[in-house]
Amino acid sequence: MNHKKRTLLISGIILLVGILLLSALFFYPHEQQRTVVVYTSVDQVFSEPIFRSFENQTGIKVLPVYDVEADKTTGLVNRLLAEKTNPQADVFWSAEFVQTLLLKNESVLAPYSSPSAYDIPAKYRDPDNYWAGFGGRARVFIVNTDRLSPDNYPHSIYDMLDSRYPGKSIGIAYPIFGTMATQSAALYSVLGQDKARLLLTDLNKRGIRTVDGNSVVRDLVSSGQLDFGLTDSDDACNAIQMGSHVTIILPDQKEGEMGTLIIPSTIALIAGAHHIEEGKAFIDFVLDPNTETSLVTAGWIQLPSRNISVHSPCIGNTEIHGMAVNYTDIYPGLERTKQDLTEIFVR
Repeated sequence: MNHKKRTLLISGIILLVGILLLSALFFYPHEQQRTVVVYTSVDQVFSEPIFRSFENQTGIKVLPVYDVEADKTTGLVNRLLAEKTNPQADVFWSAEFVQTLLLKNESVLAPYSSPSAYDIPAKYRDPDNYWAGFGGRARVFIVNTDRLSPDNYPHSIYDMLDSRYPGKSIGIAYPIFGTMATQSAALYSVLGQDKARLLLTDLNKRGIRTVDGNSVVRDLVSSGQLDFGLTDSDDACNAIQMGSHVTIILPDQKEGEMGTLIIPSTIALIAGAHHIEEGKAFIDFVLDPNTETSLVTAGWIQLPSRNISVHSPCIGNTEIHGMAVNYTDIYPGLERTKQDLTEIFVR
């Protein structure tokens, strides 16, 4: 075979291979990247590293939908309810538990028993496996140490009614949303409707500041615009880490007092999810002890749900007297609590 014929033959083979490759591209489906859609009210600074770690370990892409501080978990819950017949999310990862109970009651969630939850205490797991809780934060006072001396620090929720403190010097998040709403519902469960309503009514009559979120309470106390306020332990710890002149007080820790509310994060699979296996894989990853450890180290969790090797750099391993409340018992009175709070804290 002469050189010219050999060149033509090689050119023809190259052309044929190119045609075959193009045919494969057009007529054979590619393997699409697996994805999972996660609605979360966990602060992005803490949740995003978990998403990236999950992606690196599994190859599954996380498509997150975050909340906004003003309406916190409630906004995502309303979205999930609106999407109930055509769910867009696969997983709901919440910073608290009450709204997760609501979603279970509204048949938005699907049962899933994650093998990663085997050592999580039963009080943090739904008996029907519709959700699992882990880790936790506490409701705490954040106190400005320039404005109050140690002998004047508040030590009970009822201290917010004390005439030593002007009402306008105390702050809480607007109690219709987020963990302030959860704490209010827990108070109704522990104290009963009449006593809890009276407490919240008296707080409002004192003119305490109600602001858009726990982080706003933190910022106002840190800047000296408030003497103290109720917030979540992660927000208060963040202020300390930033060098603010504040301290943390765990309320109602004395013998005979009701304790403070411990709030676990919760995670659940969405009924009718489009990516069920990916959703289960993500839940398994989040409930793994290694993830809880990393969230303690990062500062999101101050109270791990199980015995792990690290402690909160802010609170340490202090034993906390938690409010004696069954999480599933809070939900039945939630609507009544919301009605009362809406009437009391009219904006």
